[in-house]
Amino acid sequence: MNLIAKPSKKNIKTYLPVGVVLVTLSFLDVFINAFFSYNLLGFFPNQISYFSPLILGFIGFYLIRIEFSGVRSLDILNKNINSNNFNAFLTLLTVFIIIKSIPPLLNWFVLDANFLGNSKDDCTGDGACWVFIKVWFNRFMYGLYPDAEQWRINTAFLILFIIVGISFFVPSKLKKYFILFLVFIYPFLGIELISGGSFGLKYVETAAWGGLSLTFIISAFAILFCFPIGVFLALGRRSSLPAVRYVSIGFIELWRGVPLITVLFMSAVMFPMFLPDGTFIDKLIRVLIAITLFEAAYMAEVVRGGLQALPKGQYEAARSLGMGYWKMNLLIILPQALKLVIPGIANTLLALVKDTPLIFVVGLMELAGMIGLAKTNPKWLGMAMEGYVFAGLVFWVICYAMSRYSQNLEKKLSTER
Repeated sequence: MNLIAKPSKKNIKTYLPVGVVLVTLSFLDVFINAFFSYNLLGFFPNQISYFSPLILGFIGFYLIRIEFSGVRSLDILNKNINSNNFNAFLTLLTVFIIIKSIPPLLNWFVLDANFLGNSKDDCTGDGACWVFIKVWFNRFMYGLYPDAEQWRINTAFLILFIIVGISFFVPSKLKKYFILFLVFIYPFLGIELISGGSFGLKYVETAAWGGLSLTFIISAFAILFCFPIGVFLALGRRSSLPAVRYVSIGFIELWRGVPLITVLFMSAVMFPMFLPDGTFIDKLIRVLIAITLFEAAYMAEVVRGGLQALPKGQYEAARSLGMGYWKMNLLIILPQALKLVIPGIANTLLALVKDTPLIFVVGLMELAGMIGLAKTNPKWLGMAMEGYVFAGLVFWVICYAMSRYSQNLEKKLSTER
């Protein structure tokens, strides 16, 4: 009777060892089958043998699902991945799929891949042809920017990284000067350094800009300007002045109501038609403005959510101290509101970075655009997979780093006890 009793702390000495053995056996069978093509449980009939790891693992998880067992690691495991039968089934299915996927991915990425060579003819295996990435790496980073002038892009980004790095260690009184420099001076200094035309530097038209450097340029400028614009729009939407409120609402709803690709087409094709004769605005500038305004509308709604989450007592307390509108918002309201919506802000900025590949529709070749150009080269036909996997990994690293930073910032600013 004890053998069919529900797992509990009373029968843990019987159920736990049996459950661990069954779960281990199921994982081991899948692992050996995936890596060595040997079925450990092959003595069962074919149909039963195919599902036996899932069945054994499911039974094993049931046997170790002991509430308040007193074993810390077991309680954590049961709480997170083995709280009920459905979660146990999903856990087994997910782990088995991952194990089964590792060998073919490992073969394609590393074991059967080609790393050495200078042409497509050097790729003779069934794996990835990383020679394609090696040969085109410079173009993927800088686009069609002249090789002899690429030091200017490196210098511009090096200055940015140094300034941002130093700003983390300077006293709080000096940080505002670094922020003012980054917002009002560095963008023009960086653009001037990269584009040239003055200070003895050769002019490089923006049509030659491209690759990952262009992705960073657009992302950095858009992030730098969409955030303050979004904050002002959020404040405007909650303003007591009807004109300000309705203008802000109209702006936000207009930009949120159209796809980004449409906005880019408008900025690149239709907007120049409305300019006076002889007036010219560079395509890259138009695209930067379009992306900034588009993302600012989404940022405004995120910030508005934080503003609405604050209790009215915060506003009343600030007014009782004699604070005006701007002083109240800058010193009391916005610091609390922005802290509440850090995940939403990070999500919007991540979406901005991932939206940058859409600029290829207007003829600007950032990283994904350069990969699309490279794969159409007659000498490298059929290399799309390697290129897009490389782009996916690069974007994942960028977005993961931003996500981790936002999580650390959220923990740092958290006032919960």
